[in-house]
Amino acid sequence: MDQRIIKLYDEYTHKPLPREVFLKRLAIITGSIGAAMAILPMLENNYAHAATISLDDDELHTEDITYDADGVTMKAYLAKPKKDGRYGGVEIIHENRGLNEHIKDVARRAAKAGYIAIAPDALSAAGGTPTNEDEARKLFAQIDAKQNLINFAKGFDYLKSRKDCNGFTGCVGFCWGGGLVNQLAVNVPTLNAAVAFYGRQADIADVPRIKAALQLHYAGLDERINAGIPAYEEALKKNNIRYELFMYEGVNHAFHNDTSGARYNEAAAKLAWKRTLDCWAANMK
Repeated sequence: MDQRIIKLYDEYTHKPLPREVFLKRLAIITGSIGAAMAILPMLENNYAHAATISLDDDELHTEDITYDADGVTMKAYLAKPKKDGRYGGVEIIHENRGLNEHIKDVARRAAKAGYIAIAPDALSAAGGTPTNEDEARKLFAQIDAKQNLINFAKGFDYLKSRKDCNGFTGCVGFCWGGGLVNQLAVNVPTLNAAVAFYGRQADIADVPRIKAALQLHYAGLDERINAGIPAYEEALKKNNIRYELFMYEGVNHAFHNDTSGARYNEAAAKLAWKRTLDCWAANMK
């Protein structure tokens, strides 16, 4: 697909552009509004492809839960092995579309790998993630960053309070969630392993506060996010922070999201997920 279209869609989802402006600019690139509308399904998420791990998997227990975050009732999706035992607890942190079926599937993937996974909904205070993604993006602009950080940090307290959690915690986040992972690594000193997919880097001045093992995944074509890599990596090295950084050449932002046909890259996604599980296994015991 024309890379100009990918960049325009990235601007639409992150700036964000009003939908009507996005479609007009897309039509200019494609040549007509009809061609633009034909391409649109390849850009937007198709949640019909979201269940790589069945909702009825007989090895897993899933449920919707809530936990308290200093007076905010946080909604979250939970997935865990049915087999009795004590497991590491992980947070799965969504993109700027909110908690959706794709992220719930990623939580089930983590549970299949032997973790208690929760996927909190950043829009809990607004009633939860709406089905319309444009509405969800508007709500994200209203999120209080300080309270949001508390909301997700308290998720680790919830995990540790469970009798089936072994006390070790980790997280993985994508896009908006990847940026939040970097913030959690700075602000949660008990966090063991933090994995960020194409997320905005933490402030350089805050890097010395990172205690978790950090794993960073970036897409080679993601110019907007990648601009912050050199300074971040220099600060990580200077402060002797445990980290791994992986660049996946020739792939786009959101390459892990298998419900986004135009940007998903199977080879990069599978390799990055394997590395995520390796990071958790090495640092959550």
